[in-house]
Amino acid sequence: MHTLLLLAGRSKRFAPLKEKTLWPFLGEPLLAHQLRRMKEGGLENITFVGGHHNLEEVHQLFPKIPSIEQEDLSLGMRGALLSALKEMKGGPVCIVSSNDVIEPEGYRQLIAASQKEGVDGVVLAQRVNRYFPGGYLVTSPNPLRDASTPLAEARSAQHDVPFPRIAGVVEKPGEGKEPSDLVNVVAHIHNHPERLLDMLEDISSTRDDAYEVALTKLCKELNYVAVPYEEKWDAVKYPWDILDITERFLSELVSSGKSQIPNPKSIHPSAVIEGPVILEEGVRVMPHATIQGPCYIGRGTIIGNNCLIRDSIIGEQCVIGYSSEIARSNLHSHVWTHSTYLGDSVIGRNVAFGSGSVVANFRLDEGEISSMVQEEEVNTQRRKLGIMIGSDVRVGIHTSFAPGVKVGEGSFISSATYVSRDVGESKYVHTKEGVLEERENKAEVPGIRSV
Repeated sequence: MHTLLLLAGRSKRFAPLKEKTLWPFLGEPLLAHQLRRMKEGGLENITFVGGHHNLEEVHQLFPKIPSIEQEDLSLGMRGALLSALKEMKGGPVCIVSSNDVIEPEGYRQLIAASQKEGVDGVVLAQRVNRYFPGGYLVTSPNPLRDASTPLAEARSAQHDVPFPRIAGVVEKPGEGKEPSDLVNVVAHIHNHPERLLDMLEDISSTRDDAYEVALTKLCKELNYVAVPYEEKWDAVKYPWDILDITERFLSELVSSGKSQIPNPKSIHPSAVIEGPVILEEGVRVMPHATIQGPCYIGRGTIIGNNCLIRDSIIGEQCVIGYSSEIARSNLHSHVWTHSTYLGDSVIGRNVAFGSGSVVANFRLDEGEISSMVQEEEVNTQRRKLGIMIGSDVRVGIHTSFAPGVKVGEGSFISSATYVSRDVGESKYVHTKEGVLEERENKAEVPGIRSV
């Protein structure tokens, strides 16, 4: 079986962050974690399907894995498969989205179901109890089986329930209009990929659901079944989804019981380290700092005097300056703070915070926090959410941020500013007579500093 790992998406909903598959977790890009899970789950013959915007960097990280460049990025998932399926030389094809993080057992279930007699294709699906902005499966009430197949043999080995037959897929139906409680996880096996290719070539939909339209047509002619998946699933669509993945990997750190302090002499005797904590080479922890695990601190990072770090991933070459607190956050790399509070936040590369910068991460009414995505208000379904900042940003002293605010890369925030809304890329933001104003940032962003 061939496996196509799709990573050509341009991450528009992920703004102000870039390239979700390469975001680092525990010192490795998300893509590395995905590959391990896929291989452990039994997937093989993996090929990347990417775009000109990311394949060069992907090749540098994973030179031994073959790749196919998507010819037309505007066609989304359909375009990726039009470019890739014609390169496949017979046999079943597994299609996996790099944005869907699942456990290896999910892939094992998928493979086992695809090998049952009479099954033409399988789709991994998770039951949800509230609206998710993705594809929903339309199912048939009867499990897949013929008269000669006992019902027991058509049941899932793990959950002992029939595999629901799929009648179609509805992409983003809207809250209250869901055709079922089964959400499509992009881990699919097509036993007749040539039929899928024929369908994709005939589809003329201008929306981003062309693959789902083709799959729906395929389900009317062939036997496709849903494989219910009940373990943890994280879909990386929006920048705040990084926090869910961070929590996932830190939870695995707790389960493993792993801790690592390569050079105890770099930890001041008055510093406190509790729980599972991984410190990479060159990390220094200054007097009276506290690190409450689970935490990961990247290579060469400095944790300054009186700092409190908890439940966070901090990348390499960061300086967490005097009396800063970082809680439940993910800092990419080369981030500098000084007497700063960052809670439930995601910070890009080469970002500096002036002294006294504070992030609000909790509404006064304790309600769920919304965020604007491509001019649409999206409920993050999170009661705690701080800021999401792109790379190469500078924040002046005594600046404060409202919950859920996003700041585009290359922007400068002037001192003593209250940032109550999103800021675009390469903007200079300040407050004038109590009103937030922004203009083009003409200043050059300082380069990365060595710690």
